[in-house]
Amino acid sequence: MKNLIEMSHRFGANPAYVLAGGGNTSVKDADCLYIKGSGTSLATITEDGFVKMDRKRLDAIWSNTYSEDAKIRESQVLGDMMGAMLDVGKRPSVETFLHNLFPQKYVVHLHPAIVNGLTCSAEGAAAMRALFGDAAIWVPECEPGFVLAKTVREALVAYEKETGKVPSLVFLQNHGVFAAADTAEGIDKIYDDIFAAIGGKQKAEPDFSEVETDRAFAAEIAPMLRMALWGDAAGSVVTFFTNKAVAGFIQDEKAFAAIAKPFTPDHIVYCKASYLFTEKAETVEEQYTLLSEKIEAFKKENGYLPRIIVIAGLGVFAHGISKKTADTAKALFMDAVKIASYASAFGGSRSMGDHFIDFIVNWEAESYRGSVAAGAGHGRVHEKIMVVTGSAQGFGQGIVEETITEGANVIIADLNEALAIENAAKLCDKYGAGKALAVKVDVGTEDSVQAMYIDTVLSYGGLDVLVNNAGIVRAGTLEEMTVPMMDLVTKVNYTAYFLCVKYAVKYMKIQNRFAPEYFMDIIQINSKSGLAGSNKNFAYAGSKFGGIGLTQSFALELTPFNIKVNSVCPGNFLEGPLWMDPEKGLFVQYLKAGKVPGAKTVDDVRRFYEAKVPMNRGCRTPDVARAIYYCIEQEYETGQAIPVTGGQEMLK
Repeated sequence: MKNLIEMSHRFGANPAYVLAGGGNTSVKDADCLYIKGSGTSLATITEDGFVKMDRKRLDAIWSNTYSEDAKIRESQVLGDMMGAMLDVGKRPSVETFLHNLFPQKYVVHLHPAIVNGLTCSAEGAAAMRALFGDAAIWVPECEPGFVLAKTVREALVAYEKETGKVPSLVFLQNHGVFAAADTAEGIDKIYDDIFAAIGGKQKAEPDFSEVETDRAFAAEIAPMLRMALWGDAAGSVVTFFTNKAVAGFIQDEKAFAAIAKPFTPDHIVYCKASYLFTEKAETVEEQYTLLSEKIEAFKKENGYLPRIIVIAGLGVFAHGISKKTADTAKALFMDAVKIASYASAFGGSRSMGDHFIDFIVNWEAESYRGSVAAGAGHGRVHEKIMVVTGSAQGFGQGIVEETITEGANVIIADLNEALAIENAAKLCDKYGAGKALAVKVDVGTEDSVQAMYIDTVLSYGGLDVLVNNAGIVRAGTLEEMTVPMMDLVTKVNYTAYFLCVKYAVKYMKIQNRFAPEYFMDIIQINSKSGLAGSNKNFAYAGSKFGGIGLTQSFALELTPFNIKVNSVCPGNFLEGPLWMDPEKGLFVQYLKAGKVPGAKTVDDVRRFYEAKVPMNRGCRTPDVARAIYYCIEQEYETGQAIPVTGGQEMLK
């Protein structure tokens, strides 16, 4: 089991071998088979992720008689397979029977793109024989489940009779490959040999380098698609992508035909059986009309909404109920591009047959696998798309960490790009790939703000919440304050708020147009200094007073679009770097400015400010996060300035 887990992790963590946690592994002895549970990821599987099966009960299934009706048959077989489980827990892989057929201790079944370049090619069978001779078995495309297991069983028996050898390598047309060995090293050698043999026939790797496209145009399409494809799920995310290899397949319908139908069951599970392809219109408005018509026709024809939307010459949009499922659809579409590229060495690509596509579409086992892999949603801001400015550190960083724990997809927008990237990587490691995105932004510069939203919308499909948190403090008396200092505070705290809202609502209004009942939020992180004047801190207080004026005015303008605008006014965040930085923190600034009479040390200043709060402490990140959740969850407040001050400043 230890060897199996290590091997599973090694293959599962390598995208050249495994996508979306696909494939399965097993280990066996004379009595028991331990096989990966359905929907479990190889990259992270633990011992609990494997299902213990009784091999004698599995063998006995071959003597059973099942219905001629495919749906009833698969249900009957599933019941018998579940009856062979020796522990209660995860459902065993749909390919359990296949693993049990091999006499070797270890079996690893994968769907690498380079292998499927062979199995999904027009000349796959002949190419396999030329490359591997009698060392491998070729199994033509057939219905998965019990029919596939029977077909492989017959092929294994025939192979042993013909060659006198125990089979260890089986290629499944339009599916993948099985490798069997008595040692982990033996499995590694088989896959190394496969990659070397097939790779030696490839003239070049697919080129996934960047290609020029109209990103601004795509950014106006993504929110429309996000809303049009939402359905009745708990979330909706759209991600846009293209590159040189993709561009070659989507220039027109003729080029797209090579990848227009699924190559393997995995592509159906995660991308559906059909993709939506449309031409690029001259204008965004024309594209909206064309897409609306195409989506309606697609749904009528297929009975479901598309996961992959291709706009010729522009790029590809992948849709999912979450960031995870959207990115998985993207990964599987990219896998199809790789397969088609690799298949050119073997006579071109070959898609699955229509009968087998229909079987997978209606097969309960694959539906189950897809639902398990998608995961369950949770959290107060589940799959909301949130931009938090000034969030690489301090208060903003705390807001990011609080909201991501409640399910949000958060854009860490900050001028300190390196720190934003570092923090985003840590959060993705902890909460899942794609849950945080680092974007460099200068909130006081118009072009930079526009670029921030384009990056956001192309990564997630839209915008639900802007938390305008970026701010700056420059304290001082009238004599000490300079015009450049005053201008800087005004630019960051006041003008930048206007800029961030101006370009956020562009995408929010598109969402409102296609989902008029959907609510969105703009939340300015203001301050108690926006509610009451601040001695020798007028630059900051003035900008925050002005911010509340903007909030009230924006609220009046944006209410018709279901965009709520509110300010959250925290008390002093005494435990953060804004106050505690030993060189630039407010404790130091206020001490030097003489703002606290009689204060001789930083501790004197801190005690002075704590004493002002009836709750006897400074504001903390969870306090502000709860106010943010209130703004988002309620549907009847806009234009408000909400104190979070421990009673220091109260509504008047």
